[in-house]
Amino acid sequence: MDARAGNEMVAIPPGEVTLSDRRTQRSWSVELAPYQLAMFPTTQALYAQITGRRPSAATGDRLPVEGVSWWDAIRFCNVLSQHDGFTPAYHLHADGEDIEWDASADGYRLPTEAEWEHACRAGTTGPHYGPLDEIAWHRGNSGERIHDVGGKRANPWGLHDMLGNVWNWCWDIYDAEVYGAYRVLRGGGWFDEHWSCRASARRRSHPSFQVDDVGFRLARSVVC
Repeated sequence: MDARAGNEMVAIPPGEVTLSDRRTQRSWSVELAPYQLAMFPTTQALYAQITGRRPSAATGDRLPVEGVSWWDAIRFCNVLSQHDGFTPAYHLHADGEDIEWDASADGYRLPTEAEWEHACRAGTTGPHYGPLDEIAWHRGNSGERIHDVGGKRANPWGLHDMLGNVWNWCWDIYDAEVYGAYRVLRGGGWFDEHWSCRASARRRSHPSFQVDDVGFRLARSVVC
């Protein structure tokens, strides 16, 4: 298969999204400029083409890549940007631990969690953008295994697998005061119960964490 198939970018309109955290009972609103988001989670075929690596527990070109850390995803974004002739979005310091996001760059990056939720909802207001079994692979219908991207119905903006199949790494730190460097995960995975596969559900993990139901989805800024 063409390694780029399934990783086309979709134009996401500007808007405002209200995020909430059930643990702290806090909510906050974020205004968003237009941006682009990949139609599917990054596939194993594309990840292998760009990095030469297949870290995933299951094997298949159209399966989402998993077993990748937040740092793996960040480095992949920069390498793919260079491969495609874009300016890398991230500046990694020599110590390998510090990173800066260049918001003026046109390269690939991880979505913020506000961008992720805005794109996931696609103008809808409920916990899902459709009947869950029609839009997501979760523990109740996945056979406890990962599935090819695009096997479930897209949301109103043409994005597949926003819920279920694999959790998506986001750019944001979850709660620096309580969890330090832990980053946000969104979307739910193939092994999760249905209540974890909601547009508002938030999870966190250390940026070095690698497991078989966590992957990522590419974003790009619209740079004038």
